[in-house]
Amino acid sequence: MPLLVDCSGCNTPLQLPPGARTIRCPLCQAFTRIADSRALPPPPYSSSSSSSNHNPPPPSTSPYNDAPPVPPPSVHGRKRAVICAVSYKRSRHELKGCINDAKCMKYLLVNKFSFPESSILMLTEEEADPYRHPTKQNMRMALFWLVQGCQAGDSLVFHYSGHGSQQRNYTGDEVDGFDETLCPSDFETQGMIVDDEINATIVKPLPTGARLHAIVDACHSGTVLDLPFLCRMDRNGKYVWEDHRPRSGVWKGTNGGEVISFSGCDDDQTSADTSALSKITSTGAMTYAFIQAIERGHGDTYGNMLNAMRSTIRNTDNDVGGGIVTSLISMLLKGGSLGGLRQEPQLTANQAFDVYKKPFFL
Repeated sequence: MPLLVDCSGCNTPLQLPPGARTIRCPLCQAFTRIADSRALPPPPYSSSSSSSNHNPPPPSTSPYNDAPPVPPPSVHGRKRAVICAVSYKRSRHELKGCINDAKCMKYLLVNKFSFPESSILMLTEEEADPYRHPTKQNMRMALFWLVQGCQAGDSLVFHYSGHGSQQRNYTGDEVDGFDETLCPSDFETQGMIVDDEINATIVKPLPTGARLHAIVDACHSGTVLDLPFLCRMDRNGKYVWEDHRPRSGVWKGTNGGEVISFSGCDDDQTSADTSALSKITSTGAMTYAFIQAIERGHGDTYGNMLNAMRSTIRNTDNDVGGGIVTSLISMLLKGGSLGGLRQEPQLTANQAFDVYKKPFFL
């Protein structure tokens, strides 16, 4: 097993290369010095196997630089977010609107909900730092960082725009017999991230008093956090909560915290990456609908949010409306018709609640 050490800045577990005395965290950039190598167990690889099996990136971008320690960054604060956009550039899976989604979501969080920019971790293929590209390993580390050290009063957000998929479930803990998955940029070689792992990483550890919102703009994303309850709402706004707790008895809830997820569509549907919302560019239909619902004043309760998002996707008019995010994206999102799209955003949660009474806030 690789040797892990906790980052001195954010406590994220970091894999220590054999023989290294200092390691830089790719998330918070803090350096962690190993005080006494004699206290560490023997490295799991011999020097020969290490050189043949591990080819670190160039020194300028590697987090393993043997640099002197620096003071850890300031505490991230009470709000923290991971925004992940995967466009699969130069592949047959390429998506056009994901980067737009990520930029607009960051702008919304900073300007509407007062998230500090330093508390938002962006994973996109546009990032200069390769450790902030949306690979499977980087996404895993980002999800761990999101909940690391969270406490009562904290507000966390996970936004994902990219491909989603399904795979057969053999444990009996899925109502429809399939696990939902997210597709990192390297999913064809490294595999997908399964809903069971997402639940175990960011749902189960969440402590009492902490809140997590997920906004997942992907195909087959209805229950991608594996939360116990799904709000089944009809076109008239009437709803019932479906119980998706596994028959096996496996716990899919939190450690006392609250998790609510908006997803782009039901598990058996696909989500659109479309230019129908804009005359000049593509966006994720669900992310656009989420932002527009807030800008148009429908973000007072979760029920009104969900209704507004679905209405937008069914029939978007030609006026995006004025708002704080629109000032950034008005040249990109000028409205249009979504006629023909067959997706219905979904709402899931770790516990059922009255969606028309519970206030929405991040």
